[in-house]
Amino acid sequence: MGERTVLVRAPAKVNLVLRVLDRRPDGYHNLWSLMHTVALEDDLRVRLTAEPAASSPVRLACDDPTLPTDGSNLVRRAAELVLERAAAQGRPPQAVDIHLTKRIPMGGGLGGGSSDAAATIVALNHLLGLGWSVSEMAKLGELLGSDVPFFLFAPCARVRGRGEDVAPMTVVGMRWVVLVNPGFPIETRWAYQCLAESRREVRPLSASLVKLVGRDRLSWNEVVPLMENDFEGALAPVHPALTAIKTELLLAGAEGALLSGSGATVFGIFHDEAAAVRARDLVGGSEGRRAFAAPAGTGPLTCG
Repeated sequence: MGERTVLVRAPAKVNLVLRVLDRRPDGYHNLWSLMHTVALEDDLRVRLTAEPAASSPVRLACDDPTLPTDGSNLVRRAAELVLERAAAQGRPPQAVDIHLTKRIPMGGGLGGGSSDAAATIVALNHLLGLGWSVSEMAKLGELLGSDVPFFLFAPCARVRGRGEDVAPMTVVGMRWVVLVNPGFPIETRWAYQCLAESRREVRPLSASLVKLVGRDRLSWNEVVPLMENDFEGALAPVHPALTAIKTELLLAGAEGALLSGSGATVFGIFHDEAAAVRARDLVGGSEGRRAFAAPAGTGPLTCG
């Protein structure tokens, strides 16, 4: 096939709603989430070559030296999985070079690793000419992580189960999102432990969320009052910085503010770019924090 390179931009996500429900027989929890992409993006440059496969056919490099590039990395795992499936379809062995430029904070609840994995699947599906549909790619993504399928249905979706039940939605209108990372990561497994220790029972879904099932369009005015995250109350006593950031975002004019995922990034929703940039500079100026202002929503993952 010679050498070919594609660029895929992998966006961050925020959880506008995140409910952690009952524990499943497989040990995971059933989730109910409304997820939306944000135009803070990692870049993946994927090059397919005809070189013989070595011990691993995937070579991964990253501009952030703190990110492991070994077998624990979701990008590497995604690439190896696609190549394995491609070989099973009779494709000749291939070698892949991937360069990852990281902008999304790691351990921040923004789904950067999952988005990068989804982008890898899209890139190799294109380069290898596999012809997989979005649903077929999402099935592969389920094997890698709960958030991976969502990114294949971007920009917005209602997500249930372990993450495999994805129903695309449209949030009508334009908003800007300010993301404020406190400067420390939160490990997902630990966050679930905190949640389990802090609550006596699982609250049922509110009537407002139940009514969203079956709808495919919402307005931001409808979404903002629904914003909630079960992890917020569990993590706030341990990390008061999360509550402080949320309060500061609201005082800076956010329509709504919330912890994203299991943390540690807190985000605020703003009407326009000017207000978002002011809030980013104001709230993100404290020592140790990283802050970004970006529009809500990026289209489906595409190869450029």
